[in-house]
Amino acid sequence: MKSQYVRNPALPTIRPGYPGNLKIGRQFANGDALYTPQFSDVLRWKLLTKNPQAAEKKRDTWVPAVQPCAELLRQRPADTLVWLGHATFWLRLGGLNMLFDPLLFDLPLMRRRHALPCAPHDLTGLDLLLLSHGHRDHLDEKSLRLLARQNPQAQVLGPLGVANVLRGVTGALPVQQAGWWQQFDLGPAAPLEIFYLPARHWHRRGLADLNTVLWGSFLLRDVASGRTLYFGGDSAEGPHYYEIEEQFGPLDVVIMPIGAYKPAFMMRRSHLTPHEAAKATNQLRAGHLVPMHHGTYDLSDEPASEPLRLLEQIAHEGWLGAQLHALAVGQPLPLAGLE
Repeated sequence: MKSQYVRNPALPTIRPGYPGNLKIGRQFANGDALYTPQFSDVLRWKLLTKNPQAAEKKRDTWVPAVQPCAELLRQRPADTLVWLGHATFWLRLGGLNMLFDPLLFDLPLMRRRHALPCAPHDLTGLDLLLLSHGHRDHLDEKSLRLLARQNPQAQVLGPLGVANVLRGVTGALPVQQAGWWQQFDLGPAAPLEIFYLPARHWHRRGLADLNTVLWGSFLLRDVASGRTLYFGGDSAEGPHYYEIEEQFGPLDVVIMPIGAYKPAFMMRRSHLTPHEAAKATNQLRAGHLVPMHHGTYDLSDEPASEPLRLLEQIAHEGWLGAQLHALAVGQPLPLAGLE
């Protein structure tokens, strides 16, 4: 298969010497190698493997606390982060309103385990929709169609290849596609710098699109204050956390996934365990950690409360260098007051 390095030539690449993302044939690689999930692993998980925590998982009815946030969103407080569940966050930073990985409804064959803390029609006045990758629990067509109608002034920031998925979904909204280590163009005198950065993951939405859309993470830097916020998307362990810290220095706030990690043979090359999320946070030399990707959907074998419980134990025992902010769904986190 033909190999080539690709990037968006209209956007700057910020890491010196970085050649672009490797594509082997039609597929994006994780660094230098393809990751091809095996259907046999799905069969092994669903048909041949007994979950040793099945009884514990059945008893575990924990869900994140939910507090209404519609009035807060109408007020649009400056420099504030709000978790809406799973990997969806509302953020106002540098005077811009944005949503990360908006998922506002049930997934096919999978219901939300808790309510959305606002009505979907409350999500207006958005400037940016940030999409980390193309999996259906991060790029939801129903949510994006609604948001595009309600926010005709918004633009979409996402990975290389995502425009093909969004065709017919986000209407006339402009879409910028970036490769790893590229900076999005927000125009002259923009209040924010936004960078698309590496992750270790993969893509598939159908039978014939394996790894045809890139995956990654975002770093936002407020120009006026220098404050940084990192959104980790979905990722397994990898050298990219050291590389991001090397490029940007210690980070202020990181949002990291902590759930959907069991069974390990199925999940270890896609997601972080709570221990791995803490390790990655330490590698980023972050001051504050906000966990995500747990509690909203039943995606894996671990009991619902386990990811956050383990992370809180790690923090309590002194193994986490950052301050942990285990937010309720809908709870605002003012960023300006964090040290």
